[in-house]
Amino acid sequence: MIFNIQNKRQVVAWAFYDWANSAFATVVIAGFFPIFFNQFWSTGAEATQTTFRLGVANSIASLIVLVMAPVLGAVADQGAMKKRFLLIFAMVGILATAWLGGIGEGLWLYAAIVYVIATIGFSGANVLYDALLVDVAPKDKLDTVSGLGYSLGYLGGGLLFSLCVFMSLKPTWFGLADASQAVRVSFFLTALWWAAFSLPLWWQVHERKAESRDFSSTFFRGIDQLVQTFRNIRKYRPVLVFLVAYWLYIDGVDTIIKMAVDYGMALGFTPQDLVTALLLVQFVGFPSALVFGLLGEKIGPKTGIIAGLAVYVGITVWAYFISEPWEFYGVAVVIGLVQGGVQALSRSLYARIIPQDSAAEFFGFYNFLGKFAAVIGPVMMGWVAIATGSTRVSILSILILFIAGGLILLKVDASSNNREL
Repeated sequence: MIFNIQNKRQVVAWAFYDWANSAFATVVIAGFFPIFFNQFWSTGAEATQTTFRLGVANSIASLIVLVMAPVLGAVADQGAMKKRFLLIFAMVGILATAWLGGIGEGLWLYAAIVYVIATIGFSGANVLYDALLVDVAPKDKLDTVSGLGYSLGYLGGGLLFSLCVFMSLKPTWFGLADASQAVRVSFFLTALWWAAFSLPLWWQVHERKAESRDFSSTFFRGIDQLVQTFRNIRKYRPVLVFLVAYWLYIDGVDTIIKMAVDYGMALGFTPQDLVTALLLVQFVGFPSALVFGLLGEKIGPKTGIIAGLAVYVGITVWAYFISEPWEFYGVAVVIGLVQGGVQALSRSLYARIIPQDSAAEFFGFYNFLGKFAAVIGPVMMGWVAIATGSTRVSILSILILFIAGGLILLKVDASSNNREL
C-alpha cells in the first residue's frame, strides 16, 4: 500500500496535482466550455459553424502541444527542470482558465484563443507531471502511485464538477443572477482549485539532480538528445512496441470519452441523463483507479491493462444494444471501473520500460501519441454511420482499436528493465 512507501509525503503531494488539474479536464474541457461556447460566446451562429470553430480551437491547441511535448521533455531532463517547467505551464493554464470567466457574450474568437492558451498550459504541465512519477515512486510501487494519482483526479474533478453543476441549476442559492453567471464563476473556481492544490507538489516533490548548466546550454543539449532519441528509439523495442499498442487502444478509450455524449444524444437521452452519466464515471473512477493500481502491483501492469481492454470490448458491444437511460448509466459505471485503471497502468508500465534518466523526454513521446488519440475512432465511427445509416453500428467499429491494441500489447516485454534491444 501507499503507506509503506518511505517518501509518502512526496507521493501524496505528486498525486494531488492530479486532483488539482483534473478540475480543468472535467469542468472546462468535458463540461462547461463546449456548452458555453455554443450558447453564450457564439450567440446567433449556426450549429455547424460553432462546431467548426470549436474543432479548430481544439486542433490548434493539440497541434502546438504535439510539436512541443517531446522538445519540452528533452530540455527538462537535461537540466532537471521538470518541476519548474510544470509550474510555469500550470500557471499559464490557471490564469487563462480564470480569464475565460471574464469574457463577454458573443466574443467567440477571444474565448477560443484563451481556451487554446489554457489547454496548452494544461497539456504542457501534464508532460512534466507524468515524468515526475519516476522521481517520486519506487520501482515496485509505480502502479500503486500512478493509480493513486488518477483516483484523486477522478474524485477531485468530480467534486468540483458536482458543485458547479449544482450552482448552474440553483444559481440564486449562491447569490448568482442566472446559470450563465454560475458557469462564469465555475471557470474562476476551477482556476482557484487548480492553483491551490498544485502547492503541495511545489513544496514537497523533489526531482533528481542533474549537472548544473545555463538555460541556453540546457536547451541545445536537450534538442541534441531529442534528435538522438528519434534515431535510436527503435533500439528500445519494448518502448516502441508499447507506444504502437498504446496509440491504438488509448484512441479507443478517448473516442468513448469524447463521443459518449454525442452517442447518447443520438439515442434520444436528455442532457440531464448525460451529465448524470459523466458524474457516475468520475465517482466510480476514484476508487477503481486506486484498486487497479494495487491490482497491477499484484498481477503486473500489462495483465491489468489487458483485463481492462477486455472489459472495454464488452462495454462497446453492450452500448450497441442500450435503449434506456438506466442502461446508459450502467455503461457509465462500468467505464468508470476501468477507464482510470487502463490510464494509470499504461503510465506505470511505460515508466518501467523507459530509460530513467530520460523520463521527461520519453513521456514527451507518450503525450505526443496521446494527442493523436481519438483521431482514428471518431473518423471510423462517422464513416461507418454514413455507410450503414446506423449510429449503433458505428460504435462497434471501436472494437478494432481495443482488439488490435491488446494483441500488440501482448508482445511487450515488460521485464526488459530499460535495456537497449
